Amino acid sequence: MENTEKTTVFDPTEQAGTAAKTTETAKPAASKRTSVIVGMGLMTAIVVVLQLLSSVIKFGPFSITLALTAIIVGGAIYGIWGGAWLGFTFGMTVLLSGDAAAFLTITPFGTIVTVLLKGIGAGAAAALVYKLIEKKNRFVAVVAAGVAAPVVNTGIFILGVFVFFLETVTAWAAGSPVIEYIFAGLIGLNFPVELMVNLALSTVTVTIIGIVKKSMSERQ
Repeated sequence: MENTEKTTVFDPTEQAGTAAKTTETAKPAASKRTSVIVGMGLMTAIVVVLQLLSSVIKFGPFSITLALTAIIVGGAIYGIWGGAWLGFTFGMTVLLSGDAAAFLTITPFGTIVTVLLKGIGAGAAAALVYKLIEKKNRFVAVVAAGVAAPVVNTGIFILGVFVFFLETVTAWAAGSPVIEYIFAGLIGLNFPVELMVNLALSTVTVTIIGIVKKSMSERQ
């Protein structure tokens, strides 16, 4: 009977070619990860610096949040998790800078939860809104994200006031309607100023996002 078994011949050139292809495939992935890490590191630093600078600019008892624009840019480029991380960074900077000291003396737990949640929520919401609209119109997506960020940031702050600080805020209101005091006394001009800043910088934001995304696309 004939021996029908086939002998497999080891081909070192074939194995080397496969290894080379695997290495070539891995390089873009590693490069992309490095690019994201570097980019997020830069955006994190920008958020911290902007928030520290804005802590000296006050409309009412609290400072405005100039870092929201940077959070919107980061969320648009790096997605929802990127926006959430930058929002968390913003919240931590607020806590560590002493900008929330008035509330920390009342309840540290409630202050930390409120500040971090409003930062994370604002960043994630801005990134999500941008992602949903970007393919239709990038400028509209930026404008919508610029509205979503301060709305969520302020909305969660108001919710936190009712959950953790209502009794204290009622005392601060000194007989005035609590809702009126929250909007006029606590929020003041902060929300409209933050909103106007985001909208005023929309064109610049669109340009920055376009340049960064094009650069990232060319590297892939």
